[in-house]
Amino acid sequence: MITLHHVPQSRSMRVLWLLHELEVDFQVVEHAFDKSLRQPEFLTLSPAGRVPALEIEGERMFESGAMIEYLCERFPERGLGRAPGDMDRMAWLVWVHFAETVSQHVAALTQQHIMLYEDAMRSPIIMKLEASRLRKCYEAIEARLSTPVENRDYLLTSGFSACDIAVGQAVYMAKRFAPLEGFAEVQAWYERITERETFAKCWPGPESALIYEQEFYEVWDG
Repeated sequence: MITLHHVPQSRSMRVLWLLHELEVDFQVVEHAFDKSLRQPEFLTLSPAGRVPALEIEGERMFESGAMIEYLCERFPERGLGRAPGDMDRMAWLVWVHFAETVSQHVAALTQQHIMLYEDAMRSPIIMKLEASRLRKCYEAIEARLSTPVENRDYLLTSGFSACDIAVGQAVYMAKRFAPLEGFAEVQAWYERITERETFAKCWPGPESALIYEQEFYEVWDG
């Protein structure tokens, strides 16, 4: 049995999306985005008190990029990974882990807009800087998708893969702070991948506690 410890709208969503795409049996344990993640019981699953955490046949994992690599290797029949020797292996690894670059800037903005609840704690400078860095990330994705090769509907020439899931989920969070206007290829790619039924299965349920209660967060002007 595979058990995913998940907080809606967090990095664990990318692993949830992948599991749906892999069409394997799994269960989800949903957690709130609060201090309960620092409880000793959860820290045995994820020492830093973060999601995702994954339990699989008695073993535990706590880094989403590692989970994506492992699950794609464990279930290769769905073709979502790229094995050593594959022409797209290098690019696949780069883009799977680029998702964390995007997510780090999202995390900084989430802290500024949501977790720091007193105005004196917030910094408009940091908000503007991190939003600008997200746009730089969009530029990198735009450049990749604009490469003049056949079948550039996805990040890899060989088609849809787990790196589209990883980066796509990061963009799902990033859009809360930096809109996609001006990045036509990124917009088209994002719409393409989020039309998949597996993405819809990852939406928070009606009883889920949300991290982001707004569609977009403007830079606080002080």
